[in-house]
Amino acid sequence: MKHPVDVHVGKRIRHRRWVTGTTQQQLAEQVGIKFQQIQKYETGMNRVSASRLWDIAHALQVDVAFFFDGLEEQGIERPDTSDVPGDILSDREALELLRSYYAMPENQRRRLFDLARVLSDAAA
Repeated sequence: MKHPVDVHVGKRIRHRRWVTGTTQQQLAEQVGIKFQQIQKYETGMNRVSASRLWDIAHALQVDVAFFFDGLEEQGIERPDTSDVPGDILSDREALELLRSYYAMPENQRRRLFDLARVLSDAAA
């Protein structure tokens, strides 16, 4: 099943490719893939990985954000991230927690993770 965001990104790739006068073959060669893969991206049949989208954006001379422009007008909502700080990895406490977590043996990490999930579900 096609995800609406994948379809939207694919349409934006096709639109930009058409505006620049680039063929599917030319774009595929620039990013190092077969033109059939470009076809699948443009129809939303295949998802575009972040690194591939980066390469496509470079080849089509646009910012990666270009491919997501207009999502809200299409009724595609962004996920609610209001409960997560904007840049969690710049939070000193969060980094210390991650370091401590990964310093634990695997079995202890799993138990701590399960406990955190139960506590967060109970708080909601």
